[in-house]
Amino acid sequence: MRVRKTAEARKAEIIDATLRLADELGPERLTTEAVANAVGLTQPGIFRHFPKKQDLWEAVAGRVGAMMEARWSKAQSPDAAPIDQIRALIAGQLRLIQSTPAIPAILFSRELHTKNKGLRTAFFGLLSRFHQMIADLVARACERGELHGDLNPDDAAFLIVGLVQGLAVRWSISGRCFDLTEEGCRLLDVQLSGFACERAAARKEAKS
Repeated sequence: MRVRKTAEARKAEIIDATLRLADELGPERLTTEAVANAVGLTQPGIFRHFPKKQDLWEAVAGRVGAMMEARWSKAQSPDAAPIDQIRALIAGQLRLIQSTPAIPAILFSRELHTKNKGLRTAFFGLLSRFHQMIADLVARACERGELHGDLNPDDAAFLIVGLVQGLAVRWSISGRCFDLTEEGCRLLDVQLSGFACERAAARKEAKS
């Protein structure tokens, strides 16, 4: 006897299928018919849960946001040094992208940039929060003498977030031929060493 799924379980299944198909087909080619076929429903069945395609995309943004927030929360330890928290945040973000490759596809899609204001607003809010967390940590690292005191936290955060975005694009168009997290953490260390003050760099050299 088949067990009837709850509405919430069915919605979660539809969102999961949308994320998977956004990676496989691309956001622009994704249709509600494709989603319906993937979960064994008719198109009217999809629309019972998400009356408009825009509603489905916004639910996808909500799912991605929840995954990001969970990673960010796990990475922020009050006992860790600010630079170590930056490393943990970036590593968590890269691991999420590697496990959910639809994220960069959506971020650079026409669906996000020109067609769906709700989706664009949701992702802009996520990226803004991520940027602010990095900027706050950079400011704290500067206060502790771990990074150069003249460093502008907002500018540094834009460069760090840009590293993640640019690397995600390279990883995607290369056919995912390298370990995204490993390469990103390596490049982040290069970037942070350029931000470091002479005192911090000297301490690091002495330890090595």
